[in-house]
Amino acid sequence: MASALAAKMGFNSLMRKQAKNFIVRICTMESDMEFSCEVKWKGKDLFDFVCRTLGLRETWFFGLQYNIKDTVAWLKMEKRVLDQEVPREEPITLHFLAKFYPENAEEELVQDITQHLFFLQVKKKILEEEIHCPPEASVLLASYAVHAKYGDYDPNVHKPGFLAEEELLPKRVINLYQMTAEMWEERITACYAEHRGRTRDEAEMEYLKIAQDLDMYGVNYFLIRNKKGTDLLLGVDALGLHIYEPDNRLTPKCSFPWNEIRNISYSDKEFTIKPLDKKTSVFKFNSSRLRVNKLILQLCIGNHDLFIRRRRVDSLEVQQMKTQAREERARKQVERQCLQREKQLREEAERARDELERRLIQLQDEAHMANEALLRSEQTADLLAEKAQIAEEEAKLLAQKAAEAETEMQRIKVTAIRGQEERRLMEQKMIEAEMLAVKMAEESERRAKEAEQLKQDLQEARESERRAKHKLLEITSKTVYTSPGMPPDSMPPDLSFSRENLSFDFKDTDMKRLSMEIEKEKVEYMEKSKHLQEQLNELKTEIESLKLKERETPLDIIHNQNTEQGTSKHSNFKKLTLQSTKSRVAFFEEL
Repeated sequence: MASALAAKMGFNSLMRKQAKNFIVRICTMESDMEFSCEVKWKGKDLFDFVCRTLGLRETWFFGLQYNIKDTVAWLKMEKRVLDQEVPREEPITLHFLAKFYPENAEEELVQDITQHLFFLQVKKKILEEEIHCPPEASVLLASYAVHAKYGDYDPNVHKPGFLAEEELLPKRVINLYQMTAEMWEERITACYAEHRGRTRDEAEMEYLKIAQDLDMYGVNYFLIRNKKGTDLLLGVDALGLHIYEPDNRLTPKCSFPWNEIRNISYSDKEFTIKPLDKKTSVFKFNSSRLRVNKLILQLCIGNHDLFIRRRRVDSLEVQQMKTQAREERARKQVERQCLQREKQLREEAERARDELERRLIQLQDEAHMANEALLRSEQTADLLAEKAQIAEEEAKLLAQKAAEAETEMQRIKVTAIRGQEERRLMEQKMIEAEMLAVKMAEESERRAKEAEQLKQDLQEARESERRAKHKLLEITSKTVYTSPGMPPDSMPPDLSFSRENLSFDFKDTDMKRLSMEIEKEKVEYMEKSKHLQEQLNELKTEIESLKLKERETPLDIIHNQNTEQGTSKHSNFKKLTLQSTKSRVAFFEEL
């Protein structure tokens, strides 16, 4: 200890001699920043400077953390930075993290930056399994994390495989089921698609509302021993102090809410807690190191102060911040409504354009069909005209042949006087010639009728051609199609839409309506909680058949037992605090 203290003092002295400033690297959940700080700066000077840089006003939740040996420590506000046990090498690395957690994130976190930093820190703790999260809740939380990053789900943009590089689930959950990365992505995307219409801030808040009900959320664990020397875990969170068995960080054996604790102190490694009930004896426990006791005391004091603060009237600063936050939310909601209305108008315009394009294609198809019908009519008319000409020529040829047959019959009659035999032969030939003449006459008459019929068909074909030309003329002379219910001048030819006439006034009526909606949301809170539980149960049912029971961790088994017994974080805390303080102290000492 003496050598360490001497080394520390030598280091600080050296720092003062070498320069008036020193470099500090601040690591937030999003980025790293480096600052040049004066040697005389206290922890509060540096902390306030970082908060101003981030634009953070809800400073009471956060602190600057640094690693020291095998534990962590928080920068003290009242002492100079260089007088504390911070790392010696420059730049001095400090982590800007949430030191205290809210009881109800939705009611207590006012600024968007505060909510965002909590979201990133809680998500990191869940993925690194510092907070135990059941599989079904992990999938739902992952879907809100995806929505916070990518916005509304769009199947044309968010195609299968777009989450391949994302770290969304704890490795413990992935190893617990016989499911491929594609199967996990499919279930996360199915939940993600249901969140349509939420902003990034709303998705992050929904994430925190689910996470704050997890058993290990916001709890700092420390290894302790009671009077009997039994190894136990002390949990410090926003509600109070909790005592756990070393292998069960989910379900405390006993709890002491902050409103039942009068005083907390330590002497070396022994920690003393005095209950508010003076008739109840104090209870003590031992920690492993003095440094751990200091850390426990810091967390107890900070959580106790916030516990009391929540139950008092908000300060003027907080009231002002909440008013500004409400106004900002109202303004954003009006902007979202305007954007939604513009989006709706754009979608209607796109639908109208698609309808016009569809109608244009239909008219083009009809014109093409009319042209083809006209061409076929012209070809048919030409063919019928050619057939009629051929039939007319055949009729003339048959008439000529009939005349020749008549002439031949007259010649036979003249020569019929030549002998009886010859006459008989001639009579027979004459009969044959008469039959041939009759046949030729009939054929000529048939051909004449056929020519007449062909003339009629030609006339009909020309009439069909005239009608086809008239229909084509009607189609090409039609005006541009306009959709039903839309005036002709509402759509310019180039299908562009002006937004000059889209203006929306933010009036008192809007504020009143928004206030009513906020009240309505409070009334619907229970229904949403019920819907959330149903959603979690549905996810659990879907993946239960693929679970590998042999890979369950002890915490998974404990969580399943608690679920079967209907035990939750809040119900168990309420049950434990119903016992008298005296009985709880006695129970702790007997463990």
